[in-house]
Amino acid sequence: MNGLSDTERLVVDHLQEGFPLVARPFEAAGRALGLDESRLITTLQALLSRRVLTRFGPLVQVERLGGAFVLAALSVPEPRYEAVAVQVNALPAVAHNYRREHALNMWFVLATEQPEGIGEAIATIERHTALPVYAFPKEREYFVGMRFTVGGTAPVGQGRHRPLAQPCPLETADRALVRAVQAGLPLVPAPYAEVARLTGLEESIVLARLSRLLDSGVFRRIGAVPNHYAIGYTANGMAVFDVEDGAVDRLGEALGAMPAVSHCYRRPRRLPLWPYNLFAMLHGDSREAVCAEVARLRTGMGEACRDHAVLFSSRILKKTGLRI
Repeated sequence: MNGLSDTERLVVDHLQEGFPLVARPFEAAGRALGLDESRLITTLQALLSRRVLTRFGPLVQVERLGGAFVLAALSVPEPRYEAVAVQVNALPAVAHNYRREHALNMWFVLATEQPEGIGEAIATIERHTALPVYAFPKEREYFVGMRFTVGGTAPVGQGRHRPLAQPCPLETADRALVRAVQAGLPLVPAPYAEVARLTGLEESIVLARLSRLLDSGVFRRIGAVPNHYAIGYTANGMAVFDVEDGAVDRLGEALGAMPAVSHCYRRPRRLPLWPYNLFAMLHGDSREAVCAEVARLRTGMGEACRDHAVLFSSRILKKTGLRI
């Protein structure tokens, strides 16, 4: 974070969503930030090369494509940890993988184009590692609205409820577009014209279809995806709560509306190892700050919350996102 220029901070803070769908989007976005087109593009290139940003482009909502997105975990013996990480990360279905401080010490996200692909991926991991996979599919989404500001002190949630939308199968042309932009937009003055060249579509068709994909929720947003560690959010805490079943939806909606929460879901318990059914992600500039916020949220839940824990990530093992 200390190595970021004022221009880089400006770009990270303001280009995480709302990127224009026009012929010269970097020119339009730069104008709003007081930057010319070429400077904005070179700034983004520098941020990506230094891994301050992990990607610049659309964020795909896999469930809207008819696919599946499942959080899962392993309890890996320490002597085998590095070898198992290599085995898990080699699977294309693994979109993210983190080391967390718990008996379940490897947490990863499986993302597949078809729901049955999740079971196949779990079976593959269990076969390769000889370890049981604990799967935590999303039972209800209360909120997803991650947005970071440089410095690690500002709220990251948007404070609004985001229910899970129904699947929206892709047409052939839409699928080609998703494949062309899923790793990021081309950093050139006319990126949509370049996408049109890659897909064989007219630029006007690319713009219209991208707009429709965004409106339908296939893309959550289009913009910068920061590496939160690089911009000051050095504490990444997965807060989990054991909540009475009759109260979990009420408390989940309330928790998801809190500004400090970037993700909030109901997931199944895995007894006896895992009694928790409400998951929330919080990020801050220190573990103490995250724990203080979790304690405040826990107090607000009252007696309906019987227990809680915070699992901090200590290492990013893989972070690529969904690829179709």
